[in-house]
Amino acid sequence: MTAAALRALHVPGRPLLLPNIWDAAGARLVEAAGFPVVATGSAAVAETLGYPDHEGAPPGEMFAAAARIAGAVGVPVTVDAESGYGLEPAELAARLAGAGAVGCNLEDTDHTTGALADTAAHAGRLAALRAADPGLVINARVDVFLHADDQAAVLAEGIARARAYLAAGADCVYPILLRDAGVLAAFTEALRPAAVNALYLPGGPDLAALAKLGVARISLGAGLWRHTQTFVASALRALADGVAPY
Repeated sequence: MTAAALRALHVPGRPLLLPNIWDAAGARLVEAAGFPVVATGSAAVAETLGYPDHEGAPPGEMFAAAARIAGAVGVPVTVDAESGYGLEPAELAARLAGAGAVGCNLEDTDHTTGALADTAAHAGRLAALRAADPGLVINARVDVFLHADDQAAVLAEGIARARAYLAAGADCVYPILLRDAGVLAAFTEALRPAAVNALYLPGGPDLAALAKLGVARISLGAGLWRHTQTFVASALRALADGVAPY
């Protein structure tokens, strides 16, 4: 499948479901389950490699992991590239292509400071990335909702950022951790017909509800990784108590 075919899977109301994965074995399971795309999750990949999230892992190791994942499957791979690891857009595009990725996430948090990037400056990076690789499927993360106590209060800023990123060439915008259904509906409606990526969160709208809200893509983020770690921790506790876990 080409990047163009991946792009075409982003249909508002009939979202592309992405169970973010962290290694080649998991990528094969995603493909075997019938998913048309494999997506990586930066937190899970970094922690699997022994590093913290938020660009704590050396970029070379992250791209090597992405290459192993892409090489293990026959479906397209989209890579969570965090905020780009400080790479110039042309180099980031080249590293993604070298890893075999046809899509990427790029977030607007500056991990050197922990602050949100300037909207215009980040839009400029997205435009440069688009120019460096016209076919790359770019999912622009909008991080304004991440730490907001009142998500409705930052809705206007989130929409403004999303519009700027779409104008710069992003294919999809990702208001990560936007858990309020009403705010997500307003965000999606304001950007219609653009593709919006929602994060599935336990206790938030379920998969069917997210589809009804008009999103075009649903990610699990670190959800599968955390769920797997919980299972392993439980099994280890059972073993420590002398009980076979399975």
